Amino acid sequence: MTDFATVRGFEDLWRPVARPRRVPDRGVLPAAGAVGADTKARLVRIASRAPEVMVKITGRTRDGAHLQAHLKYISRDGALPLEGRDGEFLSDLRDVQELATDWAVEDFRKRENAAMSLSIVLSMPPGSSIVGTRDAARAFAQEVFGERFDYVFALHTDAGHPHVHLAVRSLGEDGVRLNPRKADLEQWRQTFARKLRNRGVEAEATPRRSRGIVRKAERIAVRKLRERHEAGGAPPPRVIRAAFEDASKIVDGAQVERPWERRILERQRLVREAYVATADALMRSVDAKDQALGEQVRAYVAAMPPPVTQRNQLVKAIRILRQRATDRARAGRNAPDTKDPGSPRRRS
Repeated sequence: MTDFATVRGFEDLWRPVARPRRVPDRGVLPAAGAVGADTKARLVRIASRAPEVMVKITGRTRDGAHLQAHLKYISRDGALPLEGRDGEFLSDLRDVQELATDWAVEDFRKRENAAMSLSIVLSMPPGSSIVGTRDAARAFAQEVFGERFDYVFALHTDAGHPHVHLAVRSLGEDGVRLNPRKADLEQWRQTFARKLRNRGVEAEATPRRSRGIVRKAERIAVRKLRERHEAGGAPPPRVIRAAFEDASKIVDGAQVERPWERRILERQRLVREAYVATADALMRSVDAKDQALGEQVRAYVAAMPPPVTQRNQLVKAIRILRQRATDRARAGRNAPDTKDPGSPRRRS
């Protein structure tokens, strides 16, 4: 393929929302490396819908008992081996318990509620290579944590897609605690995707907005509260209750200002325009491969989901429910009277 000049705004398509801090976190995390230097190769992967990696912090353990319970969970009570940073395997439940005890005994914390370990999940979609996911996770953990933080991990395949549970000790060997930020998570996604590609597994790690998605994933705490509410055991989470109240006011004709929603929709417009302009530039190329990629990028944009915010979806749902209630009430009023009028009187 020939080189092509990117259009204005193209560099914003994949730029992370969070910026690395100006002052490093005392060197806790390694510096970001060059990932995806070939812009066109990355555009090819995105347009062909390479699987997106998922890297998520799922929790933190606060004491030895909590840590032991988590390690028992990810090892399935010792049924799955835990692999450590030196390549050792903990295949016995007693070894898992001893590791938790060691981490707890040697963890001298200034704050009682400081995290003892960080729980991370590295995941790929269904159908992804199980071996490739495991090997990439091993390489990821070694590069990101291996020099300073102890860790163990286990591969799970029982949820329909390969994913790795990684437990990282919060206290580093230099006495500095692991305290990742949003920018660090983005860097971890890029690193995990690169490790997968190095092993022949197609993978990408693009920001949500560059895929046409405007809604954030539901936070774990909110999801658990929502599920308890739906099961009848708790009130709805405050954030969900507030969203419904706002949507109901809009349906009733009120003006509820949320300027960040306008910014989200405007950003989506710019993202899609940048993709289309890039596709047009590729299609003007004399190279047939560039032209084909341009067509593919246009198809990618056309298939993007509509930029609908959570509030817009709630407004639509409430309007539908109210219309159904109105239709049922109208149907009830217009229904014929089916009551038995009784036997007619006999004429004398």
